[in-house]
Amino acid sequence: MFAMEFLIRGATEFGEPGVLMTFEESGEEMSRNVESLGFDLQSLVDKKKLFLDYVRIEPSEIQETGEYDLEGLFIRLQHAVESVGAKRVVLDTVEVIFSGFANEGMLRAEIRRLFRWLKDRGLTTVITAERGSEGTLTRYGLEEYVSDCVVSLDHRVNDQISTRRMRIVKYRGSSHGTDEYPFLIDQKGFSVLPLSSIRLDHKVSKDRISSGIKDLDAMLEGQGFFKGSSILVSGTSGSGKSTVAAHFASETCRSGKRVLFIAFEESSAQVTRNMRSVGINLDQYIKKGLLEFRAWRPTQHGLEMHLLRIHELVDDFNPQVVIVDPITNLISANLNEVHAMLMRLLDFLKDRQITAMFTNRGTEEQTEVGISSLTDTWILLRDLELNGERNRCLYVLKSRGMAHSNQIREFVLSRSGVRLLPAYVGAGAVYTGSARVAQEAREKAEALREQQQLEEKRKEFSARRNLLESQIAALRSELSSGEAEFARLARQRNERQHRVALDREEMGKLRGVAPANQVVNS
Repeated sequence: MFAMEFLIRGATEFGEPGVLMTFEESGEEMSRNVESLGFDLQSLVDKKKLFLDYVRIEPSEIQETGEYDLEGLFIRLQHAVESVGAKRVVLDTVEVIFSGFANEGMLRAEIRRLFRWLKDRGLTTVITAERGSEGTLTRYGLEEYVSDCVVSLDHRVNDQISTRRMRIVKYRGSSHGTDEYPFLIDQKGFSVLPLSSIRLDHKVSKDRISSGIKDLDAMLEGQGFFKGSSILVSGTSGSGKSTVAAHFASETCRSGKRVLFIAFEESSAQVTRNMRSVGINLDQYIKKGLLEFRAWRPTQHGLEMHLLRIHELVDDFNPQVVIVDPITNLISANLNEVHAMLMRLLDFLKDRQITAMFTNRGTEEQTEVGISSLTDTWILLRDLELNGERNRCLYVLKSRGMAHSNQIREFVLSRSGVRLLPAYVGAGAVYTGSARVAQEAREKAEALREQQQLEEKRKEFSARRNLLESQIAALRSELSSGEAEFARLARQRNERQHRVALDREEMGKLRGVAPANQVVNS
């Protein structure tokens, strides 16, 4: 399949005709085998873009006819190359060619001669070979030494999960990855998925996108998440993780953006029905083509197929937001492999500037798949048990690049959606549910008692103030009376003195003497 795609892509996408020379399957058999991948070999043959040649080799017949070499093969190959002007060649498989060689020295010489013949003609060639039985890459242990590039393909099954892997053993003149790379064969052909980005050079955006929960946005500087970031919503079962994800999906679709929602536990119909109970209508966005809902069981495929399907869905739908609910269901596989798969998915989405939200079943400040350190924002939903009841709480453990609230907020599900109650702290504890109601009642009663005491004090003070004010008024009245009496007496005295002075002046005139004041002055 690797070799066939090399030929077909070369002929259809790069304008390089090719030759397929098979020694085990005929051209008709090969055409039927690749039809399931959507490849039409016969059409390419008719257009002179491919040349198919089946060479039948039987070692028993070779031994009967005499000494065996590859001269006849070179003649047939030369004819095939010239027929279509080939730039690419595939030989499948090399073991059959050499099955007639009894002399190992002759075998090695012919292998070198074959490779040199192909190089001299500038033909890019893929030769398939079987793995050796004693730890060698090939059966004869020579092909890998004379080849410029050696790609080892492996198919293994661990814990009943099948995985295909590729490793580039060597590649002359080129730097290359030496790790094992998962690959898949599906209806679109041969797909190799990178393990992760080689460099952390993802683009970042300062634009914000709402979570769909106004109170949660307020905890994130009032603006929500960064566009192209990754969000992890973790919590125990029933804590409201899927509801948070549905709010995010609904708000994104409401703003005219596309959302890809991948569910591993519930079908599309079940999720849309359940979300109606909290006032979220996802059906309307599915009908508008803004919400693409896909659901399948995690056990349906291996991790690589999950990753490939998400890649294909993103390529086809081109969403602005991807939601995976929940990633915890993938842990039936090896945790290290799950972690690596999710890292590759995050790198892929960040490269596309797609905002990703993952829900995860976890307790306290840890996650079962251990990706909390990879995500940009981590929201934790908790159940608090108090006074014989369980209540939901939400808080933001981290949100890179922004100031975020450190409060624990009560998380309430209602017919109108999610609501976060203001943080309520008393006596060094956070109160929720009936405990909050009881605490509020106690505080109201205490406040009322204090108000009553204050009112009594106010009345007592008012009475004392009135008494003092009346006493002050009486004293002021008495003082005013005294002042009036003093003024009357002073006025009477002045009047008497004035009359006496007049009388003396009159008597002085009558006696011919100076007025009294002059006598006094002299």
